[in-house]
Parts: sequence; structure tokens; C-alpha cells
Amino acid sequence: MSYICQNCGKGITYGRTQRHRRGVAGKRWAKRAQSTLRTFRPNLQKITVEVGNTKVQMLLCTKCIKRFNKEEKLA
Repeated sequence: MSYICQNCGKGITYGRTQRHRRGVAGKRWAKRAQSTLRTFRPNLQKITVEVGNTKVQMLLCTKCIKRFNKEEKLA
């Protein structure tokens, strides 16, 4: 099962972590922390949604859940 929202298609994005970018306490560090790769995962929830007259379980991100609550489509 892929880690993608079934409504909007939001998925995993990749970025970098970097601690103490400019050095601590006024640039006193000669050797700074390395930037390492990491993943940013969307907050997906398994939700039952009413599509037409049928109830379907979907993996939705929290932004889509808010949108569905506004439109009153959640079962």
C-alpha cells in the first residue's frame, strides 16, 4: 500500500535536515552539523467516506478530512 492520499494525491516528499545552520552562539563552531536527507510524510488517516449511496474506506490526509467535514461527506 503506497503512502499517498487517495483524494488529492499528496505523498512523501524529500528534504534535508540541518541543525545549527549558522553555528551556535554567534558562529563559534568551526565544524557545523552535516545536512542529511530525510522524508516528510503526510498525516494520513483511514476514514469511511460516503460516495453516492455507498460507504468506502479511504486513506485521506488531514487537509482533505477537514474539507470533507466542511462538505459533510464523511460517514
